[in-house]
Amino acid sequence: MPHAISDKVSWKGLPIWVYKHCIALLVIWALTIFALCAVPGEYIPSEDWMELLSLDKLVHAGIFFILACLFFIMGIKLHHKEWIIYVYVALCMLYGLALEMMQATLFRNRSADWKDMIANTCGCCAALFLLGKLRKFYSGTEVTSAYK
Repeated sequence: MPHAISDKVSWKGLPIWVYKHCIALLVIWALTIFALCAVPGEYIPSEDWMELLSLDKLVHAGIFFILACLFFIMGIKLHHKEWIIYVYVALCMLYGLALEMMQATLFRNRSADWKDMIANTCGCCAALFLLGKLRKFYSGTEVTSAYK
């Protein structure tokens, strides 16, 4: 007899606690991103050393990659339709744009950076690309539902 998903150590390679608590993780992660973006500019290290490896842009892409992935996991858990993944990606991109605009207008000693917006978008698109690869891996076919 198959075990319920709550009995598994992992769900398709993902730790089960991530699947079970994906909505809370999504909210916490979005708030963490907000808090990091709201840090006053004088408390952020100089960009000189970060430009050496473009670490700042990798961080932006990484945090939005994780945000989009958490949206996808939530969609799987809530049995959303396949088209909703594109809405999730758009929401992540809009969130990144909104945060950059807030940095330009609301947060002290911060400014908007179009390169950050591009990095945020690249992170979201990378998550979408990964989802497509995972769909192919788990289904064995090229064309499947987003959540199989």
